[in-house]
Amino acid sequence: MNLLRKAPAQHPNRPAPRVLVVGGGFVGFYAALGLEKKLSDEQAEIVLVSPESFMAYQPFLPEAAAGNIEPRHVAIPLRAVLKRTQLITGLLTGLNHDQRSATIQPVQGKSYDIAYDSLVIGLGSVSRVFPVPGLADAAVGFKSVAEAIYLRNHVLACLDAAESTTDEEVRRRVLTFVFVGAGYAGVEALAELEDLARDASSRYRRVAEKDMRWILIEAADTILPEMAPDMGPYAIEILRRRGIDVRLSTTLESAEEGKLRFSDGEELDADTLVWTAGVRPHPVVTSLGLPTDEKGRLVVDPYLRVKGVEGVWAAGDCAAVANLVEGGYDPPTAQHALRQGRRIANNLSASLKGEPLQEFRYKNMGGLASLGRYKGVARVPGLRLKGFPAWWLHRSYHLLMIPTLNRKIRIVLDWTVGLFFRRDVVQLGSLQDPREPFREAVGRER
Repeated sequence: MNLLRKAPAQHPNRPAPRVLVVGGGFVGFYAALGLEKKLSDEQAEIVLVSPESFMAYQPFLPEAAAGNIEPRHVAIPLRAVLKRTQLITGLLTGLNHDQRSATIQPVQGKSYDIAYDSLVIGLGSVSRVFPVPGLADAAVGFKSVAEAIYLRNHVLACLDAAESTTDEEVRRRVLTFVFVGAGYAGVEALAELEDLARDASSRYRRVAEKDMRWILIEAADTILPEMAPDMGPYAIEILRRRGIDVRLSTTLESAEEGKLRFSDGEELDADTLVWTAGVRPHPVVTSLGLPTDEKGRLVVDPYLRVKGVEGVWAAGDCAAVANLVEGGYDPPTAQHALRQGRRIANNLSASLKGEPLQEFRYKNMGGLASLGRYKGVARVPGLRLKGFPAWWLHRSYHLLMIPTLNRKIRIVLDWTVGLFFRRDVVQLGSLQDPREPFREAVGRER
């Protein structure tokens, strides 16, 4: 495949038009998968650019962090599933749409240009951060498999540190866990990791449940704003019943040198700060020369075409997709992004075939949130569930939605093992810096 060729329009004696898909998340994955099903090799050549060779199924990241699911099982290998799509691991760094050319920076080597006929942008989002002193050095996000693995190892390492030290100040610091942001990501991550730590503490002699301090900070006056109004108070009640300190209408003012200061005036030392206070469109979006709104999202029409730009489609967290059913804009959730990706595939293939397009219309199906093992909240059309039924529905729905039978079976096996054996609480924190033992060995020889 000659990526540098000029991608011409369809013609019996010319190569098929090239569709360049940027981003390997829900939008990019489902757009490429749909195009493979809708178009033959003669009708389109599909190229996907993604910084990683897998798609993380983010709704299962909290369970992966808690050890309920093997982290590899929430990663969908793109090359294995997208059999007719060429995958390039790299980043989009520039765009010249007049020339139908995109600049790609591969994971290694020099950047180069790729020609295309149609472009699908599903770059997703990055964590939304605020100018909090010390935040960059102290905090970790919760959007990737790597962050989920890190947090699991980190929490267990904190328990190890508390067990091994005689310094009470150090014990308090390592056993204090602070989460900022009470949307789906923050609440589920905290709930699952607290469940993990509570279970693990029974195997320590000098660490008990009462020694740990879990704090959830939220600037709004409730949590889980994506759900029904009565679900937030219920979730708060469940979390507080477990001893979790939920602070509403509170912000983080500073995180310098491991000392956290909140807007309510309290200061405390903590080795764990998890930032989940919302997302913003991927910053490269505003550098592409395409129309964006005041939030940096690409402006698209009801068919998910970038407005005023022929041949460019966009959806997901990096696009302002108007909700034609309920008004406003679609929220940055997986249930919307995957369906937008499917609609792009249908409309783009219809466009190449000269067929009519269809508007993207989708009514929110509600929300599901896990609050740890056997606990959850759910809002689905005509039904509100709490406790075990909500937790069961959360697992069942996402098991149904995760791509490939391979991953479904592996996850069911993970859950089945968990029914008969205690949770595995081994921590492999050394994975974060695997070269450190070798560097130490070299240092001793000098």
